[in-house]
Amino acid sequence: MANQMDISVEEQPKTKVGEPALANKKEKERQVYKEIAQMDSFKALVKKKKKFLFSTTILFLIAYIMLPVLTSFTTVLEHRVVGKITWVWIYSLSLFVMTIVLCEVYKFRANKFDKDVEKIMKEYEDNK
Repeated sequence: MANQMDISVEEQPKTKVGEPALANKKEKERQVYKEIAQMDSFKALVKKKKKFLFSTTILFLIAYIMLPVLTSFTTVLEHRVVGKITWVWIYSLSLFVMTIVLCEVYKFRANKFDKDVEKIMKEYEDNK
């Protein structure tokens, strides 16, 4: 009769190996995030990012919602600009342009936000 002390390493269940280390790693990551979240530079970045995202989202939604509103309830966009082209076509095409411009602006700002995150992480490491 073999007792549990006689079981070799290969025979031991592998599901248990690493679980405490993984739990400790996740707990450490949570603690690091809590510490970073308390930093003034991180709070300023979150505030700046929220302001940017909120304002661009509102601009985007207003521009897109105005097309059906203007075409359904007014005749403003029915006037001709050149030949048979009306303002509806101009407005609709401008929405595509606006989408591309907003994507490019977001890409530019996201790169700046990433650089700010790198600075915050460096600041955190320096203070540690």
